[in-house]
Amino acid sequence: MLTHRPIPPDPDQPDAIVIGAGLGGLAAAMRLGAKGYRVTVVDKLDMPGGRGSSITKGGHRFDLGPTIVTVPQGLRDLWAACGRDFDADVDLRALDPFYEIRFDDGSTFTARQDEAAMKAEVARLSPSDVKGYEKFLADSEKRYWFGYEDLGRRAMHRFVDLVKVLPTFAWLRADKSVYAHAASRVRDPRLRFALSFHPLFIGGDPFHVTSMYILVSHLEKEFGVHYAMGGVAAIALAMAKVIAAQGGQICLNAEVDEILLEKGAASGVRLADGQVLRAGVVVSNADAGHTYDRLMRNHPRRRWTTRRLKRTRWSMGLFVWYFGTQGTALKWPDVGHHSILVGPRYKDHINDIFIKGRLAEDMSLYVHRPSVTDPSVAPKGGDTFYALSPVPHLGFQNGVDWEAEAEPYRQKVQKMLEARLLPGLSDHLTEQLVFTPNSFESRYLSPNGSGFSIEPRILQSAFFRPHNISEEAKGLYLVGAGTHPGAGLPGVIGSAEVLGQIVPDAAERPGLRMAAE
Repeated sequence: MLTHRPIPPDPDQPDAIVIGAGLGGLAAAMRLGAKGYRVTVVDKLDMPGGRGSSITKGGHRFDLGPTIVTVPQGLRDLWAACGRDFDADVDLRALDPFYEIRFDDGSTFTARQDEAAMKAEVARLSPSDVKGYEKFLADSEKRYWFGYEDLGRRAMHRFVDLVKVLPTFAWLRADKSVYAHAASRVRDPRLRFALSFHPLFIGGDPFHVTSMYILVSHLEKEFGVHYAMGGVAAIALAMAKVIAAQGGQICLNAEVDEILLEKGAASGVRLADGQVLRAGVVVSNADAGHTYDRLMRNHPRRRWTTRRLKRTRWSMGLFVWYFGTQGTALKWPDVGHHSILVGPRYKDHINDIFIKGRLAEDMSLYVHRPSVTDPSVAPKGGDTFYALSPVPHLGFQNGVDWEAEAEPYRQKVQKMLEARLLPGLSDHLTEQLVFTPNSFESRYLSPNGSGFSIEPRILQSAFFRPHNISEEAKGLYLVGAGTHPGAGLPGVIGSAEVLGQIVPDAAERPGLRMAAE
């Protein structure tokens, strides 16, 4: 049930509150519902999904955030835990190819699931790198089993959990960066990019993020890359229906202003309009930084203090230009669902974004064209796109003034698209929308307007990341991109799986109540 203001549920059932209807929060609500809780999800937006929501203008549906599903089994497991069938609720389509990378020199690299096809692509660019690529795939699989299937699917909030895995971290050379590992296997700079850029999709600097994240290459090979018809927003709506069927509710246009504590334990939340909701279990899907620095501002914090959060390294910001076109359904036949345009610089450009906090003249772009797979995103004869450029977050001294820079930067994006991907674009433009780091800060309450919360460096991952079970208050839990196991659709869905392991069944928590005051 979707409502526009909280409705007190049946007082005879145990209750939990989830702050935020992002995909992690919705997954958490489903897991809690399966454990017998009656759940109320509270979100400031007017639709569920968080970063996975959408905006429709002039018949163009702009999917605002994540565009692909890389581990559909995680969603199927979530639905199964609720006694439901994911594939009966969501129409998931496998993509082939996954994406095309277009380099600045005019060469290309097309990523597919088929290993033989991938080796052929590697051989086409650099025959001497095929053996190194095979070793890279083997390295990726080892890290998948340890980093994803082991660490990523269990809680990492105890120091002993860290101690136990340190030898494996050392054996797998987790101290090396993703780029350093790719460079140790292949020599061609284009292949080094193709095997190392993936951390950017979870907010990480490929030259500093731990090499454990090369596991993404195995994820793609093992599970493929998929698109949900109706966009990721369709997954969010399907999740909302499961929550309603469990007896829960999602309250929209209702922002949580504070987490309430009684004797060191979570006791509910206060909304921005002053309304108080009581519960003995509170799960925050808000950004971990916002959870601790804003929602817990009136309570002492031992670990995640304001001072510590200011020292934390945050993921980069995002500039996203959403635009629609008309008369282009048969135009640009060589442009598929996903394209990546690589700029002339790699390492220096990444340093501009993550280290210097400088808005560079050059850029690299990820371009999403869902209308080639899903005609419902655009009016007949039209296309819907978005072009995403990584940019510095707002936390740098003398940072970017996006009020002044947004339109000039959009024009640079358009110029690059017309030159390298979509010739004649300006003649077909219709609707458009721009998101900058300022938009992420205001719409999603993201600290520093970061696109993916805390950057996943080695000392900001696993045990070192904000824990799923909060050490700041009993009965308080965290899910989503800023907590373990991390950002990305598999990560946030996985955070709810971990939550399901550490929250007791409702039958073991008698006397939980929620009431509006």
